[in-house]
Amino acid sequence: MITDIIEQLVRNKIFLTTLSAWIIAQTVKVTIGAIREKRFDFRWFVGTGGMPSSHAAGAACLASSIGIEQGFDSVYFALAAAFALVVMFDAQGVRRASGKQARVLNKITEDIYWRGRIKEDRLRELVGHTPVEVIMGFIVGVIIALVSYHKALW
Repeated sequence: MITDIIEQLVRNKIFLTTLSAWIIAQTVKVTIGAIREKRFDFRWFVGTGGMPSSHAAGAACLASSIGIEQGFDSVYFALAAAFALVVMFDAQGVRRASGKQARVLNKITEDIYWRGRIKEDRLRELVGHTPVEVIMGFIVGVIIALVSYHKALW
């Protein structure tokens, strides 16, 4: 049973292409972070935020792959495209706003801490993406889908 599931996943080109888009975007993000910070932090590979958005890359790659394989007029593409839009909106909208709130709360907590009243862990501030990070993730995802399906397109 488990081996059947694994075999099906390995044969699923859409799944593998989408997974590769996420991995490539995360690798680019970690590389940019290591160059910018002049240090490596493994948490960047599993964390959120940064350039490019791996959420947007994965969602865009999924929708593009389904469109190429099933047709851009299929219900599957419509579902994947709607999903991608929600993911990208959330990545740069809701999650970014929560990151800004975390920054403000961290400043408040720091102020209270230095007055000796409370000691708390800092909240995560890099939660969401800027619009540019989301757009770059979208572009990465579409390009990976196009490269993966290049024979089917020509």
